[in-house]
Amino acid sequence: MDFRIESDSIGSKEVPTEAYYGVQTLRAAENFNITGYKLNTELVKSLVQIKKAAAIANYKAGLLNENIEKAIIEASDKILGGDLQDQFILDPIQGGAGTSANMNANEVIANEAIQILGGKKGDYSIVHPNDHVNMGQSTNDVFPTAGKITALKLLLKAIEQLKKLDMNLDMKAKEFNNIIKMGRTQLQDAVPIRLGQEFKAYSSVIKRDISRLEAAKKELEVLNLGGTAIGTGINADNKYMNTVVPILSDIIGIQLEQADDLIDATQNLDGFVSVSGAIKTCAVNLSKMANDLRLMSSGPRTGLEEINLPPKQNGSSIMPGKVNPVIPEVMTQVAFNIIGNDVTITMAAEAGQLELNAFEPVIFFNLFESIETLTNGVKTFTENCISGITANTNRCKKLVDNSVGIVTAITPYVGYEKAASIAKSAIKTGKPVKEIILQNGILKESELDRILDPISMTEPRELKKYEFA
Repeated sequence: MDFRIESDSIGSKEVPTEAYYGVQTLRAAENFNITGYKLNTELVKSLVQIKKAAAIANYKAGLLNENIEKAIIEASDKILGGDLQDQFILDPIQGGAGTSANMNANEVIANEAIQILGGKKGDYSIVHPNDHVNMGQSTNDVFPTAGKITALKLLLKAIEQLKKLDMNLDMKAKEFNNIIKMGRTQLQDAVPIRLGQEFKAYSSVIKRDISRLEAAKKELEVLNLGGTAIGTGINADNKYMNTVVPILSDIIGIQLEQADDLIDATQNLDGFVSVSGAIKTCAVNLSKMANDLRLMSSGPRTGLEEINLPPKQNGSSIMPGKVNPVIPEVMTQVAFNIIGNDVTITMAAEAGQLELNAFEPVIFFNLFESIETLTNGVKTFTENCISGITANTNRCKKLVDNSVGIVTAITPYVGYEKAASIAKSAIKTGKPVKEIILQNGILKESELDRILDPISMTEPRELKKYEFA
């Protein structure tokens, strides 16, 4: 393998001739072999889009000559088109507050721009990673900006999948609207509910999750780009500072704005905590829903057996015919992972000191994973579970008819004490509540049919006066 010699403030180092990255990237690759993963592809694109916007802004400010600007833009577009992705070799968890990731982008763009201008890689007298590609910038405004726009891009995909889930839940709510089943509290029989009402409630909570994510997303649209090292804007031209964010907005197609207080926006990462919190809340709701589905589908002979989940794969290597609720199970595991990520993000944001938080790399690594696994988990949950759920109507009705819980509906007509006595008798004898009431002449059959009408028990209605009072 051939090498070129590159130097930095640490000293000289051999860099493979074919490499588009340089000495600073190579040192970081050696220092931070942590996760075995590489930088998120969308984060790389976001970094490159920022470099492209900065080149345009610096040219408009009269600070960058046209040839170098065009070369940087062409190099950036090449990377954004999918080329040179293998030149971004760094681990996502790294020391230095993201400096290594920023320099990886600077070096790759500079070396490609050098070749565009007819030079050889490593000849930084033509295009320099710091002086030209990083002009008017610092890692401390570039990296958090890249993190925000990456999270924005990923959130758009997550919200799209949640909307599809909500649509499917709403369809199931309508499909199951007239199926009466037993409602339960503390896993004990409570009062009747319609299966459609349960699915409508699932739809309602997902709608809230979408609203939370939409609200949290707005915090990511405010950037500290232009603040450079600590938010004071040192080494950034006024014209550049006033144009770079609008230019970036045009490039990525998302409306962005520059923070009013760039020092605050550089110091504090509470926006990422807020987004992570909204994702965690969504994951909690999804896991609760998945748990409900596993319970309602339990059996098939000795459980509740109220609904059927689509069979997706064999459930056992030893028990023939066993089918497990694998899709709800994976949705819950996604939730566990997101909750853990949220703890990491919270602690990393809290650990920032004075003018900068050095722990953005681990925040981004966990945040991106949370958003992407949420997106993928919701996709399979919708397509491979929710859309194919069917109801066991007769089983649901049988459980209601044999339940003691329906005695609650007659309480306004016979009083709590007598209703409790009926319930105890039903539990002791195994007889249906309706049979005990009729045998003892407590209510007429016509009255009982009206009171215990399945649909009327699942919604508000006008009650007669307390006959026992």
